[in-house]
Amino acid sequence: MKSGQYSIPLAGLKEGSHIYEFEIENDFFTSFEGSEIVAGELAAQVNLVKRSSHIELELVLRGSVEVVCDRCLESYMQELDTRGRLLIKYGDHWEEVDDEVIIIPNGESQFDLSQLIYEFAHLGLPMQRVHPDDVDGYSGCDPDMIDRINGIADEEEEGEENIDPRWKDLGKLKEDLLN
Repeated sequence: MKSGQYSIPLAGLKEGSHIYEFEIENDFFTSFEGSEIVAGELAAQVNLVKRSSHIELELVLRGSVEVVCDRCLESYMQELDTRGRLLIKYGDHWEEVDDEVIIIPNGESQFDLSQLIYEFAHLGLPMQRVHPDDVDGYSGCDPDMIDRINGIADEEEEGEENIDPRWKDLGKLKEDLLN
């Protein structure tokens, strides 16, 4: 990722509304260590409103990203459509007040959006990431892995049936004592 590639110039920016558009490609996510997003292609639209005392920024991300399935551990493309808002105020030094307010030094000439794009893309991911079902309603997960998971579950159920009867008697005794 080139330095300044996702920056907005603040010096000389007139008050009012401004729109910026960026294309985020695979190399963007590889530049961040430990990213849950393996690759992706997103369109970022930044709606910026500059006022005399602050800047209101809305970031909209649309596209698809490659993530690892929580169920079968294979990569798949996840659709992403998310937006986030940020208020940028001027002050003496850089400070992140909370999730929605950042203070930047007076006279700052540009604002780099790389970290914001990265964070908003990750916040837009679903909590559980699994392959979507196909048109017939079947899981898009790796069938080999699903068979393995089902095999382990079957073995656990069989193991429960082969419990020594003495343990069952002790369990009954414990239940009787607790009741």
